[in-house]
Amino acid sequence: MRIGIGYDSHRFVEGRRLILGGIEIPYQLGLAGHSDADAIAHAVTDALLGAAALGDIGTHFPPADERWRDADSMMLLSAAYQLLEEQNYQAVNVDVTVICEAPKIGPHVPAIRERIARVLGIATGQVSVKGKTNEGMGWIGRGEGIAVMAVALVNTIDD
Repeated sequence: MRIGIGYDSHRFVEGRRLILGGIEIPYQLGLAGHSDADAIAHAVTDALLGAAALGDIGTHFPPADERWRDADSMMLLSAAYQLLEEQNYQAVNVDVTVICEAPKIGPHVPAIRERIARVLGIATGQVSVKGKTNEGMGWIGRGEGIAVMAVALVNTIDD
């Protein structure tokens, strides 16, 4: 068994949809980024890649590469997970914490869990997603953006 940690953050901007965990969240702002800026997908991708010692999302999908402009980050997560499977790893569970003052994450947790589980081919019960505020402190507390932390446990696939 191996554990990986992922982190991602993006600032809010006008004129973009807010995508988190592959789900469009109704909100007046979106997240700035080269791809669709799905901070949950990015953090989970880094956690999984880290658990298998396969680098990070920027190594496999560099932001300077135009192929990834406005890319669906769940597609990137799926591609990264294929790399893990090629190295004989499978996800055991994923735990995600989304840190923001708004929007509220709780109402969207079931859909996000289901979407991540579907992409990874695991049960919804193996995916945890939680929303936390930053109690008004710092750039997150001022509502300037979102941060996400993720932990993934992977195991070797029995042949």
